Amino acid sequence: MISCSAGGAESKFTVSEGGAQIDVTVGDGRMQLTQAEITRWVQNAAESVAAYYGRFPVPHPSLRIKPFEGRGVRHGRTFGERGGFISIGLGSETTVEELNSDWMLTHEMVHLSFPDMPERNHWIEEGIATYVEPIARIQAGHYDVPAMWGDLIRDMPNGLPESGDRGLDNTHTWGRTYWGGALFCMLADVQIRRETKNQKGLQDALRGILEAGGDIRQDWSLEEALQLGDRTTGTHVLMDLYKKMGDSPTGADLDALWKQLGVSLQGGTIHFNDEMELAPIRRAITAPAPAPKAR
Repeated sequence: MISCSAGGAESKFTVSEGGAQIDVTVGDGRMQLTQAEITRWVQNAAESVAAYYGRFPVPHPSLRIKPFEGRGVRHGRTFGERGGFISIGLGSETTVEELNSDWMLTHEMVHLSFPDMPERNHWIEEGIATYVEPIARIQAGHYDVPAMWGDLIRDMPNGLPESGDRGLDNTHTWGRTYWGGALFCMLADVQIRRETKNQKGLQDALRGILEAGGDIRQDWSLEEALQLGDRTTGTHVLMDLYKKMGDSPTGADLDALWKQLGVSLQGGTIHFNDEMELAPIRRAITAPAPAPKAR
């Protein structure tokens, strides 16, 4: 359900999705897009996040869209105040096609789903948003599986430790914050699924954290969140992996992992090999999750 109103120089509308009402304000400024097109962009991002988590993470967040001269989506930021608040820039020349391929608003909405962390643990917030965003869009029907794996093969090496690295908690470069955090999430997802015979994954752990009240409005320690996620999956994967990667430059043999998952990039095209050992895990990572039990 979408309701719209306009007054003064700004336009305002509300998107209802996953049990939440998202109050949207579009700031004053020239915009090629119509309000209906902007509304659909917000709706698609919200649908994606609700698909991954079984509901939208917070009940009544606010989104402020700031027009700027140019094109594209930029400068997304998410805060725990005001029940969850997102600020994001939208270019005056942006097309509908560019909105349909946008990932940034979904990334920012994923941030609503995890507790606010101490600064040294900022990598887990960005890592979850980076890793979950394409999966969420796939589960809602707004992205496709080969594109996601192609992106991961291309970009995940940015998260590997380099010379002088002191672990995720102590190395705050762009690569280690975003893609090092995403690497942690991917390794955890695969290992949880291995240990549970593919019955649970990182998605279950993150849903468990959210259902225990762990959204962006809360200040938690990382250990508290990871331990709760482990209890949800009945494993010790998250805490064990944090002990390895938090203070030490622990990486991964990505080439070997891609091979085990049965995914390869050849001549710019993604190929899947469903005969490989971890191919069922690869398929399960992006498969629609079962609906959560009624609360």
